[in-house]
Amino acid sequence: MDIAVSVDIPEVGDLVVARNRKYDGTAHWVVPGRYLGSDEHGHWVFQGTHEFISRPGAASYTESDAIFLIPHTGDWVATFFDEAHPNGVELYIDLAIELAWRRIRPGVMEFHMIDMDLDVVRTKSAGLFVDDRDEFAEHSLQMSYPEPLVARMEAACEALTVAVTAGLPPFDGRAAAWFTLGRTLP
Repeated sequence: MDIAVSVDIPEVGDLVVARNRKYDGTAHWVVPGRYLGSDEHGHWVFQGTHEFISRPGAASYTESDAIFLIPHTGDWVATFFDEAHPNGVELYIDLAIELAWRRIRPGVMEFHMIDMDLDVVRTKSAGLFVDDRDEFAEHSLQMSYPEPLVARMEAACEALTVAVTAGLPPFDGRAAAWFTLGRTLP
């Protein structure tokens, strides 16, 4: 299990730029947010509406508020969306490894991770499901994921599905308080 390594923890209000990449090192999503604080589950980051986000070949502005949770331990990150999400997405968990922080300058941190394709998603219309199994299988071959890593990602995906279904912390509604806090940031 990878641990979110931090030599320099962000301070409340710091800009956090989440930089995702794929296993082969290619760039993926870049998403900004503001650091809210941490609890026993991890670090919470507010990603507001109308923020510019991008990945190779795509860019847009966010259409709803989100709370990004970086766990203290685990092979995942979770994004909780508010009711304004245009596709009704409520929760999007990316299976990920090598979670790490890096300070760019005072008041600005980067968060890095390797996106491992598998996603646990909950939407208003479709409920809870695992997404991108086909991409995970394809990339497992193309990028030569080691078998122990494949097994670890599949086990983490199953455990997260069970935790979300059961409403276990941090998937028990506690993100609502972080939304409230995030909306008070200047």
